[in-house]
Amino acid sequence: MPAFSERSKSNLKTAHPDLQRLFNEVVKYWDCAVIEGYRGPEEQHEAFINGKSKLDWPNGKHNKLPSLAVDVAPCSIDFNDIHRIYCFAGFVLGIAKMMGIKIRWGGDWDSDTEVKDNKFNDLVHFEVIPEQRTTDA
Repeated sequence: MPAFSERSKSNLKTAHPDLQRLFNEVVKYWDCAVIEGYRGPEEQHEAFINGKSKLDWPNGKHNKLPSLAVDVAPCSIDFNDIHRIYCFAGFVLGIAKMMGIKIRWGGDWDSDTEVKDNKFNDLVHFEVIPEQRTTDA
Protein backbone atom coordinates (compact mmCIF):
# COMPACT_ATOMS: atom_id res chain seq x y z
CA MET A 1 0.00 0.00 0.00
CA PRO A 2 1.33 3.48 -0.83
CA ALA A 3 2.30 5.75 2.07
CA PHE A 4 3.38 9.35 2.43
CA SER A 5 7.03 10.26 2.87
CA GLU A 6 7.98 12.18 6.01
CA ARG A 7 8.11 15.39 3.96
CA SER A 8 4.60 14.82 2.61
CA LYS A 9 3.32 14.07 6.12
CA SER A 10 4.92 17.26 7.42
CA ASN A 11 3.43 19.34 4.58
CA LEU A 12 -0.01 17.79 5.05
CA LYS A 13 0.01 18.52 8.80
CA THR A 14 -0.09 22.25 7.95
CA ALA A 15 -3.38 21.80 6.07
CA HIS A 16 -7.03 22.05 7.04
CA PRO A 17 -8.30 18.89 8.80
CA ASP A 18 -10.62 18.05 5.87
CA LEU A 19 -7.66 18.10 3.46
CA GLN A 20 -5.72 15.89 5.86
CA ARG A 21 -8.59 13.39 6.02
CA LEU A 22 -9.02 13.45 2.25
CA PHE A 23 -5.41 12.90 1.27
CA ASN A 24 -4.81 10.32 3.99
CA GLU A 25 -7.58 8.37 2.25
CA VAL A 26 -6.33 9.09 -1.29
CA VAL A 27 -2.81 7.82 -0.53
CA LYS A 28 -4.23 4.41 0.42
CA TYR A 29 -5.06 3.89 -3.26
CA TRP A 30 -2.78 6.19 -5.24
CA ASP A 31 0.84 6.94 -4.43
CA CYS A 32 1.19 10.71 -4.27
CA ALA A 33 3.26 13.48 -2.72
CA VAL A 34 2.12 16.55 -0.81
CA ILE A 35 4.34 19.18 -2.37
CA GLU A 36 3.10 22.07 -0.27
CA GLY A 37 0.54 23.02 2.33
CA TYR A 38 1.08 26.24 4.24
CA ARG A 39 3.08 28.85 2.34
CA GLY A 40 4.74 31.74 4.20
CA PRO A 41 5.22 35.32 2.96
CA GLU A 42 8.47 34.71 1.08
CA GLU A 43 7.30 31.49 -0.57
CA GLN A 44 3.97 33.03 -1.59
CA HIS A 45 5.59 36.15 -3.00
CA GLU A 46 8.04 34.01 -4.98
CA ALA A 47 5.17 31.86 -6.34
CA PHE A 48 3.35 35.06 -7.33
CA ILE A 49 6.41 36.64 -9.01
CA ASN A 50 7.16 33.40 -10.90
CA GLY A 51 3.58 33.12 -12.18
CA LYS A 52 2.81 29.97 -10.18
CA SER A 53 0.13 31.82 -8.23
CA LYS A 54 -2.24 34.62 -9.19
CA LEU A 55 -2.31 35.89 -5.60
CA ASP A 56 0.38 37.57 -3.54
CA TRP A 57 0.77 37.24 0.23
CA PRO A 58 -1.49 37.10 2.28
CA ASN A 59 -4.33 36.47 -0.15
CA GLY A 60 -3.66 32.85 -1.17
CA LYS A 61 -5.45 29.81 0.25
CA HIS A 62 -2.00 28.46 1.18
CA ASN A 63 -1.41 31.52 3.40
CA LYS A 64 -3.73 30.57 6.26
CA LEU A 65 -2.83 28.26 9.12
CA PRO A 66 -4.15 25.69 8.81
CA SER A 67 -3.74 26.01 5.06
CA LEU A 68 -6.95 25.91 3.06
CA ALA A 69 -5.02 24.46 0.11
CA VAL A 70 -2.47 21.80 -0.72
CA ASP A 71 -0.47 21.01 -3.81
CA VAL A 72 -0.46 17.24 -4.36
CA ALA A 73 0.87 15.29 -7.33
CA PRO A 74 0.86 11.62 -8.26
CA CYS A 75 4.21 9.84 -7.83
CA SER A 76 6.60 9.70 -9.61
CA ILE A 77 6.10 13.40 -10.12
CA ASP A 78 6.16 14.43 -13.77
CA PHE A 79 4.57 17.84 -14.32
CA ASN A 80 4.69 17.26 -18.09
CA ASP A 81 2.39 14.22 -17.84
CA ILE A 82 -0.78 16.27 -17.62
CA HIS A 83 -2.98 13.33 -18.64
CA ARG A 84 -1.91 11.46 -15.51
CA ILE A 85 -2.40 14.58 -13.38
CA TYR A 86 -5.94 15.03 -14.77
CA CYS A 87 -6.68 11.37 -14.02
CA PHE A 88 -5.34 11.78 -10.47
CA ALA A 89 -7.43 14.94 -9.94
CA GLY A 90 -10.57 13.08 -11.03
CA PHE A 91 -9.78 10.37 -8.51
CA VAL A 92 -9.25 12.94 -5.74
CA LEU A 93 -12.49 14.74 -6.62
CA GLY A 94 -14.38 11.43 -6.52
CA ILE A 95 -12.97 10.44 -3.13
CA ALA A 96 -13.75 13.92 -1.76
CA LYS A 97 -17.35 13.65 -2.95
CA MET A 98 -17.73 10.19 -1.38
CA MET A 99 -16.35 11.58 1.90
CA GLY A 100 -18.61 14.65 1.80
CA ILE A 101 -15.63 17.03 1.62
CA LYS A 102 -16.17 20.05 -0.61
CA ILE A 103 -13.04 20.95 -2.57
CA ARG A 104 -12.05 22.96 -5.60
CA TRP A 105 -9.33 21.88 -8.02
CA GLY A 106 -6.95 24.21 -9.86
CA GLY A 107 -7.75 22.57 -13.19
CA ASP A 108 -11.44 23.51 -12.98
CA TRP A 109 -11.73 26.63 -10.83
CA ASP A 110 -15.45 27.09 -11.43
CA SER A 111 -16.14 23.37 -10.80
CA ASP A 112 -18.34 23.07 -13.89
CA THR A 113 -16.44 19.97 -15.18
CA GLU A 114 -15.39 21.96 -18.27
CA VAL A 115 -11.61 22.22 -18.09
CA LYS A 116 -11.08 24.05 -21.37
CA ASP A 117 -12.54 27.28 -19.94
CA ASN A 118 -9.81 27.55 -17.30
CA LYS A 119 -7.70 30.68 -17.71
CA PHE A 120 -5.01 29.60 -15.22
CA ASN A 121 -4.13 25.96 -14.63
CA ASP A 122 -2.73 24.89 -11.29
CA LEU A 123 -3.24 21.18 -11.80
CA VAL A 124 -1.77 20.02 -8.48
CA HIS A 125 -3.77 22.54 -6.40
CA PHE A 126 -6.69 21.38 -4.23
CA GLU A 127 -8.48 23.67 -1.83
CA VAL A 128 -11.19 23.11 0.72
CA ILE A 129 -14.40 25.07 0.34
CA PRO A 130 -15.35 26.21 3.84
CA GLU A 131 -18.93 25.72 4.93
CA GLN A 132 -20.97 28.83 4.28
CA ARG A 133 -22.72 29.99 7.40
CA THR A 134 -26.08 31.62 6.96
CA THR A 135 -27.53 34.14 9.36
CA ASP A 136 -31.16 34.83 9.97
CA ALA A 137 -32.03 38.35 8.88
